[in-house]
Amino acid sequence: MIEIFSYTAYRQLSQMFLAILFFHSSEYILAVAMHGRSNITLKSLLISKAYLLAMLFSLLEYLIEIVLFPGLKEHWWLSNLGLAIVIIGEVIRKAAIITAGQAFTHLIKVYHEEHHKLITHGIYRFIRHPGYCGFFIWFVGTQIMLCNPISTIAFAIVVWRFFAQRIPYEEYFLRQFFGSQYVEYAQGVSSGVPFVN
Repeated sequence: MIEIFSYTAYRQLSQMFLAILFFHSSEYILAVAMHGRSNITLKSLLISKAYLLAMLFSLLEYLIEIVLFPGLKEHWWLSNLGLAIVIIGEVIRKAAIITAGQAFTHLIKVYHEEHHKLITHGIYRFIRHPGYCGFFIWFVGTQIMLCNPISTIAFAIVVWRFFAQRIPYEEYFLRQFFGSQYVEYAQGVSSGVPFVN
């Protein structure tokens, strides 16, 4: 039981909570900067019941494993790799938000707005959905950082399934808005989420 108060637990859980805090606060701040405070709600923090449940599950897994299998959490190379993955995911997602500017929203647009234009420069030259790609990488990276084998696999499957449904839905509207321009763009640029075209 003393493992819960060990340096390993302190370091890994501190990194996790700081990663979560930075991710959500920066999402909110960027949303306010791009769209104005009056157009933003707390939903821009991107915290849902399912997300909270997933994070609680990962914390529970961590606590059980550090008590029952403390050696599992001592793989520093893996934890450090997870931290690097979290940072990479964060950078990709924030680059997407900053590059797209007002065109980036947390909700899928089903009606074409005047300021909505197809973004194909910056990170969008290489990844069609860098916001989703960055979140996918960040989300799974948090669990690698904690050396949580069950949550790493579960998070990867759940978030992949979410994006495997969301991307085609969003792209239906993007094809409606931008026609052949979007079709041509999509043919030449990966979605950024593995096995989702």
